Amino acid sequence: MKAKKGFTLVEILIVVVILGILAAIVIPQFSDASTEANMSRLQSDLQMLRSQVQLYKIQHLDELPHTTDSGEFAQRLTETTDKSGSIDGDDFGPYMTSVPKNPFVDSETMFGFGTGTPPTNGDTHWWVDTETGVIHAPCEQGEGL
Repeated sequence: MKAKKGFTLVEILIVVVILGILAAIVIPQFSDASTEANMSRLQSDLQMLRSQVQLYKIQHLDELPHTTDSGEFAQRLTETTDKSGSIDGDDFGPYMTSVPKNPFVDSETMFGFGTGTPPTNGDTHWWVDTETGVIHAPCEQGEGL
């Protein structure tokens, strides 16, 4: 009688169990990598926004782009302005092609305004302190940024 070549059921089950254990170890590490990548993006975008707002302030008599309307704030950063901040002037800008979005926030409103500590509930992509001009990331993951 000839011996048949192949794997036994026990051998196949052992391999499947080992693959399952490896998958259980590796998969959670990849989900953390996505969050870390978004945090890195958030920090980079926040630094870029802060620097562009500071440049705007320097060129516009130490005034913020706008302190009550999110659309006006974004528009003054993405279009040309004159020295007084009027849109479609030919003196300065645009400071960026588009305003980046906070990867941890699902909202239509780009900027929120106020003083003190920004909210962590993520109602806006960015929070502008109207006293200091500093931009924050209002979300739990970006807390302290």
